[in-house]
Amino acid sequence: MPPLSPTAMILAAGLGMRMRPLTLTRPKPLQPIGGRAMLDHALDKLVAAGIKRAVVNTFYLAEQIEEHLRARRDIEIMISRETELLDTGGGIAKALPYFEGLPFFSLNADLPWLDKTVPSLERMREKWNPEIMDALLLLMRTEKARGFDAAKGDFSMDADGRVRRKDITPPRPYVWISAQILKPELIALPPTKVFSNNVIWDQVEAQERLFGVEHDGTCYHVGTPDDWRIANELLESGRGWGT
Repeated sequence: MPPLSPTAMILAAGLGMRMRPLTLTRPKPLQPIGGRAMLDHALDKLVAAGIKRAVVNTFYLAEQIEEHLRARRDIEIMISRETELLDTGGGIAKALPYFEGLPFFSLNADLPWLDKTVPSLERMREKWNPEIMDALLLLMRTEKARGFDAAKGDFSMDADGRVRRKDITPPRPYVWISAQILKPELIALPPTKVFSNNVIWDQVEAQERLFGVEHDGTCYHVGTPDDWRIANELLESGRGWGT
C-alpha cells in the first residue's frame, strides 16, 4: 500500500457553540460519549490503525484539552495551540510540517463513530490510491447517520468512489463523518491564514480527484445537548446508533 504519514491530525479547537451550556465549562472534544471523551474515541482509532503520533490543535479551553492529553501513553501527542481560531483548513496548514511530506489522516475530535468488523481507517488505507486521488473522505448514507439533517447531506458518490457536490441539489445521499486522508501539497500554499476544509474539497472536486469510502458502521453527530443525551442513552440501553 502507498505510504501514509505515521503522524495524523486531530482537530479539537472549535468553540462548541451549539453545545452550550455543556461547553461553557468543558470543551466539546472532552464531552463523554459511552464513558470516554470524544477526543479519546478519535485517538483510539488512530492507535488501532498503527498511527504513532497525533497533532492536536487547541484554542477554546485549550488548557483542559492539553491536560487531558497528558494521560495518553499509547500515542505521542504534539499540541498545535492557536492564538486565533484558524478554522479546519487553517488548523491543518499550521501543523503541516509534522507530516513529513506524506499523505496523512485528519480526524475531527467531536464526531464519534462505531466500526463494524473492519475499522474504517483500515478500509480507507486500503482504498487510498495517490495516482488518482488527492483526498479521500469517510462518508455515510445520510439517512443512516444519526444527528444530521436528512434534508441536506454533503456529497454524492459515483460507483468508482469519486465524490461530488457541485450542482447537486440537496438532499445529497452522503454526509462526511470526520475522517479524511489528504495530500500535504493541497495545503502547502494555503489561500489565507484562516480557511475551511471546504476550500480544499472544492479544488479537488474540480479536478475530479476527490474520492470517498462508505462507512459501514454507525455514527452520531453530537451537535447539541439533546444529541449528547440521546447518543449516550442509546449506548447505555444497548440499542446503539443503528437506524
